Amino acid sequence: MKYLDEFNDPKLARRLLDEIRATATRPWALMEVCGGQTHSIIRHGIDQLLPDEVELIHGPGCPVCVTPLECIDKALEIAARPGVIFCSFGDMLRVPGTDRDLFRVKGEGGDVRVVYSPLDALQLARRHPDKQVVFFAIGFETTAPANAMAVHQAKRLGLANFTLLVSHVRVPPAIDAIMSAPACRVQAFLAAGHVCSVMGTAEYPELAERHRVPIVVTGFEPLDILEGIRRTVRQLERGEHRVENAYARAVRADGNPAAVRMIEEVFEVTDRSWRGIGRIPASGWRLSEAYRDFDAEQRFDVTGIRTEEPAECRAGEVLQGLIKPTDCAAFGTTCTPRTPLGATMVSSEGACAAYYLYRRMSEPALSREEMNPVG
Repeated sequence: MKYLDEFNDPKLARRLLDEIRATATRPWALMEVCGGQTHSIIRHGIDQLLPDEVELIHGPGCPVCVTPLECIDKALEIAARPGVIFCSFGDMLRVPGTDRDLFRVKGEGGDVRVVYSPLDALQLARRHPDKQVVFFAIGFETTAPANAMAVHQAKRLGLANFTLLVSHVRVPPAIDAIMSAPACRVQAFLAAGHVCSVMGTAEYPELAERHRVPIVVTGFEPLDILEGIRRTVRQLERGEHRVENAYARAVRADGNPAAVRMIEEVFEVTDRSWRGIGRIPASGWRLSEAYRDFDAEQRFDVTGIRTEEPAECRAGEVLQGLIKPTDCAAFGTTCTPRTPLGATMVSSEGACAAYYLYRRMSEPALSREEMNPVG
């Protein structure tokens, strides 16, 4: 298939659904790791079209959602300081900190700017040598190469007024943490295709073997997801636990070696806190010693900020796949996109935002007979 609309073909979708229905003979619980996949699943009603034996659990695959509260508060503290130009992707501006967000800081006079690339922030640093330019570097392995390149370029150009506030996280340790949790119900994973397009699949076979779970690398269009589910269910029914690549048009086993080399030069693995989940060993990156001068936490001395999550927000349980968004009493009432309690209601990849946006206010929304498969 060459064109995007081919990955939305209702006839092919029905065929895949029929194969899944014919294969599944007992209950299985699958987790999609990527927030982009979650939105595609909810938007197209894929979870409601699957047979009752197959349950999809939404995982911690939204980079905005898992950025810890203390990191948000550090961003707010830095952005409010005079002489600072604080740069971020737009989806971070409404993520709530302890008592405000970046939009509030901007409204109070802070120089907060939306950029489309860390290289945009780098250009601002070149044009404003009298300002300290900070880029909010969040995300999974997907965004790490561009952020690493920005710092690499800043060092090469001798830009002493450019720093990163880093909150990068890594998928494989999160999968390990999920499978090691006592309450875990996950029996298989749909791995994020864009992450694997950068890093490859080398870290997954050991996880699949140790936890005895199938891991299928999957894309983001409806047919991508259904094919990933089909392969996953087939493995589960056969008692297999292998890594499969169902997204071969974008993912190679070795990923993108040039991108990996850039990441390994600029960053080093570290423990990282995940919002609503807690600290996961070796689950993040920080700037390596050679690039530590570009660390905004150190330059602005905000390493000591400590926070507590609001008790009424159950986003952490949503991110761990323990509950659906609709299981939270605040969902759609005190917590909406205009008045969010947590990042899962704000982010374009958040599960709560997906349920709200596509009017999945309760389940089930429609019977399978009433729904038109994937459009």
